[in-house]
Amino acid sequence: MNNSSAIILAGGEGKRMKSNRPKVLSEVVFQPMIKWVIDAVREAGIRDICVVTGSKREYVEEYLSSLPFEVETVFQPERLGTGHAVMMAVPFLEKHRNSDVLILNGDAPFIGVDTIRDAFVVQNQKGEIDPEVFDWEAPRKPAENRGCTVISAEVDDPTGYGRIVHETDEEEFFHLSTLKAIVEEKEATDEIKKIREVNSGAYWFQTDILLDALGKLKKSEKTGEYYLTDTIEIIKNGGNSVMAYKAKNSDSVLGANDCRQLSQLNEIARMRILNEHMINGVNIPCTDGVIIGREVSISANTTILPASVIKGKSTIGSFCQIGPGVLIDGEDIPDYSTVSPEITKS
Repeated sequence: MNNSSAIILAGGEGKRMKSNRPKVLSEVVFQPMIKWVIDAVREAGIRDICVVTGSKREYVEEYLSSLPFEVETVFQPERLGTGHAVMMAVPFLEKHRNSDVLILNGDAPFIGVDTIRDAFVVQNQKGEIDPEVFDWEAPRKPAENRGCTVISAEVDDPTGYGRIVHETDEEEFFHLSTLKAIVEEKEATDEIKKIREVNSGAYWFQTDILLDALGKLKKSEKTGEYYLTDTIEIIKNGGNSVMAYKAKNSDSVLGANDCRQLSQLNEIARMRILNEHMINGVNIPCTDGVIIGREVSISANTTILPASVIKGKSTIGSFCQIGPGVLIDGEDIPDYSTVSPEITKS
């Protein structure tokens, strides 16, 4: 995906967060949600990234400038919908013609690397689609007439999401189908509302086809906004195909509109991280109150006791006992150390 690019939509104000900062800077396990998204995009192999900012953009721009790599930004002065947000990035898209662009939301931190890569396969490979044999390094052009691949997910409660309506049955092997339409909830019939497969808000587009579709977008008569989902019909009417790839993990669509939902995201992320450490040989006999940041490194045979918080680029050696009830932030703890409120020795 070296010649691909990405646009991250980060203009949301997040009023329900009751915060003075943009929603994408709300933290999940000590890192802003947008950092989770950027990390997934970069780990997938995409280096050219454009972030569309909006409300209180100076906070987002300040954070992005602190990263050890360059991220381009554009400003959406009015909140006129997702299609309008992408229109603000047209100069960025013009620089990336004859390739694919990934568009995704900056407040959906669990979009995974595998999901991004597998949907890219759908967007690019002709014939039988098998990610295990896909040649990631080979130069390529987008698959013929493949205009867009929408990333979807199946959720228990689809309320509020746009529903995925299929034109063909999905293939069992690779979670894909030809997309008929994305139907927003306010436009959905009672029958369509029963569908549990929903739009994640993440898409792969062929850049030239997207640019053409953006030029044909019209405002919604109901809201006065431009919807990116309306490009689906434009692309299909232009004779190009649109695919739907259903992510294997339904967490891909999760976001947060208030602090309660943000807490739920934190709990999901916290347990993911703890489970990964336990699989790698770290002993966490009781997970109560244990929070470990994504950048923390812990060697096998170390025990982490309840109410311990480990963050920053901390490194903990083997055969250590950490906790209960300690905070470690950016420290190096050597092998055979004990760190507790009462005693610290090595």
